Amino acid sequence: MAGGTFAQESNGALPEPENNRWIIQFEGTPSENEIDALISYTGGQTVKRLPLINGRAVRGSESMVAALRTSIMVKRVERDVIRKATANPSKPVPGEAIPWGLSRIDAEKAWDASMGNGVKVAVLDTGISLSHPDLKDNIKGGYNAIAPGKAPEDQNGHGSHVAGTIAAIHNSVGVAGVAPQASLYAVQVLGASGSGYCSDIIEGLEWSINNGMNVANMSYGGSEPCSGESDALNLADVAKITLVAAAGNNYGGEVDWPAKHDKVIAVTAINASNGFAYFSSQGGEVDLTAPGVSVPSTYKKVGYKTLSGTSMAAPHTSGVAALVLQKNPGFTTAQVKECLQNTAENLAGLTNVQQGSGLVDAEKAVTCR
Repeated sequence: MAGGTFAQESNGALPEPENNRWIIQFEGTPSENEIDALISYTGGQTVKRLPLINGRAVRGSESMVAALRTSIMVKRVERDVIRKATANPSKPVPGEAIPWGLSRIDAEKAWDASMGNGVKVAVLDTGISLSHPDLKDNIKGGYNAIAPGKAPEDQNGHGSHVAGTIAAIHNSVGVAGVAPQASLYAVQVLGASGSGYCSDIIEGLEWSINNGMNVANMSYGGSEPCSGESDALNLADVAKITLVAAAGNNYGGEVDWPAKHDKVIAVTAINASNGFAYFSSQGGEVDLTAPGVSVPSTYKKVGYKTLSGTSMAAPHTSGVAALVLQKNPGFTTAQVKECLQNTAENLAGLTNVQQGSGLVDAEKAVTCR
């Protein structure tokens, strides 16, 4: 296969991480033909274009990388690092109308003021179960960055669980979401294994910008930074997308990327007794905490599961952001973050590096002006 042509991807299941996959960002505005010629000359193979960051995902050898780094056309070459869903093993549970986490953040008490109607929430994850009876009426679209052209159908369950916490329909069956009238968009950036490449996340963020998303939930993470991802997050912030991410399940260790990014709201997890979740990351980058232990929600196909993880805490916060944005559609991302932090409940017994500003509070947050 010629160096500038596109490599074939799978139908959505992520392969094992590849040591020869890279993100290239370019200086200036070289033409596609010039980029093709450069990649072909250095022995590379394009996986996908990344116009949001003026780049490409490419497969190639270390010698290719060395050659590219000498080119005046190239700004940066970095590994196409892996991000993983931050949830712990699950077990089936019966459905319930109001999960404990919603009650703990006073979501129902906010519904007279806002249910998130009209707010677009991108769930950057493993996809969403598109036919789930507790989700389908709120799913308004989406995109599959792993296999473009294919539906962003969830083969893992993680993305469906996240989506349910954000906006499962309040319909007396199954579970309800924090913002049960918000519009969900399934942006598949993680495969059936629960992992995804940084380049797929960049593409998902570009889709979110181009399609006018208001909130982006990112319940995944990794220890390695990705400069291209950071550039994409900065551009998403400029586009007024409130960015929320799981702090990570590092058992008291450092906060993951992208939660570490300064434009992202980093969320840790608590249990039903307001205790800090033993698995949760902590650090100075933490902005808020939310319920993340034994959280029931929707799952793949038409099922329900209980999951634990900071992956479960982040969507509680994204849901509250949607409630705030229905009431205040002109808010900037900084104003949304300030609102959530100023109205959060400080939890006795938790340190600042564990809870940030405190437990997100939906009832108080919808009073922000």
